[in-house]
Amino acid sequence: MQSSSRSRPLPRPQPVWHEAADAHVLAELLAAWVSERLREGLGQRGQATLVVSGGSTPVPFFHALRDADLDWSRVTVTLADERAVSATHADSNARLVRTHLLQGRAAAAQWLPCFAASPQADQLDAACDALQASLSGLCWPVDVVVLGMGADGHTASLFPGAVELVQALADEGGRRCLIAATPEAPNVPVPRLSWTPSALLDTRHLAIHTTGIVKRELLQRACSSDDVREMPIRLALWQDRVPCHLFHAD
Repeated sequence: MQSSSRSRPLPRPQPVWHEAADAHVLAELLAAWVSERLREGLGQRGQATLVVSGGSTPVPFFHALRDADLDWSRVTVTLADERAVSATHADSNARLVRTHLLQGRAAAAQWLPCFAASPQADQLDAACDALQASLSGLCWPVDVVVLGMGADGHTASLFPGAVELVQALADEGGRRCLIAATPEAPNVPVPRLSWTPSALLDTRHLAIHTTGIVKRELLQRACSSDDVREMPIRLALWQDRVPCHLFHAD
């Protein structure tokens, strides 16, 4: 008689929590963790790739990371998603990264924007194909992906119930980016380019960066169920491809 233990699913790897007293201490903690992972990549492969997210939460982290003692000239920095706005627009994630991260020592980094030129509404398909080609030139798996989480549980530009999210979850074609034309986005409802779930998980190190009691409660809810369509952040929490590290401060 076979042991019943053979039919039981393996337990899901639990996220690793890193907590700090406040957002600035957390930023220093995350910056130290990321810089060590990048240093490891540089030592092992001669180059490293860092994927970051937009929003206000990562700004202190960017400030803490930008003067890390790294050979930034061999580090590529890119975004998990971007809004279809000018690179000088206040809502541009590229503008955020250039202003707050690509300064000091990090100014020497190789910058890979999601849009090579100002995006045009009728040229998003071409822009997505161009980004797909650019991403194919990176050294995979990338070294570090740092995700944020919105108040609705979205991450990158993968929104709850979005058609493109459902399609990407079922896609076996290896696409690394998609067009997120989600007018129901909670802020800045414009089309976007976003990394696909499979691309976001094709990394050596994965982190989620959040602050505030509300986000803590949201993370706890996300950890209680595996329904990615309801809360896309679960694609990082409910997987066994790469350990997921949660960096949080109330």
